[in-house]
Amino acid sequence: MNPLVRNRLVGLAIAVVLFAVDQISKSYILDTLRLGLGQSHYLLPFFQFTLTHNYGVSLGMFTAESQTMRWILVGVTGFIAAVVTVWMVRERKLADIVPLAFILGGALGNIKDRYEHGYVVDFLDLHFGEFRPFLIFNVADAAITIGVLIILARSLFVREKAPEQPADTVVES
Repeated sequence: MNPLVRNRLVGLAIAVVLFAVDQISKSYILDTLRLGLGQSHYLLPFFQFTLTHNYGVSLGMFTAESQTMRWILVGVTGFIAAVVTVWMVRERKLADIVPLAFILGGALGNIKDRYEHGYVVDFLDLHFGEFRPFLIFNVADAAITIGVLIILARSLFVREKAPEQPADTVVES
């Protein structure tokens, strides 16, 4: 198989797996544990499941206070997911495709929630006593964050080598 096709298929597979893990984890919270809004399920002294509904996007911003806003958010996030998909398919290197796949898989999970419920199901609650370094989040949010951090790290710290010029070639500036 062509390495370029393989890399793109790996990216799509990662996005699908992350989408599935996100949806399975939300189903576990809603259907198996049957947590109600605000209820918690203790796991560790610093981590528990606490069900919340996020009507906004990142960090609760742009809250959808009406059905119109809900569908606008679905449309905008759907458009962003489409842009990420095109970007991912245009990339060649697996190291560039993987973080985009994380973002795509996470975005699709949250879009499905907003489409189905009108809000995003959040439940991962990391805390140290009363201190919460993050808002309550979900697998999709974590995937999006990890993907963005990898893209930022690669853009800041990874430099592609320029093709070497033959010694007798004059480079104009």
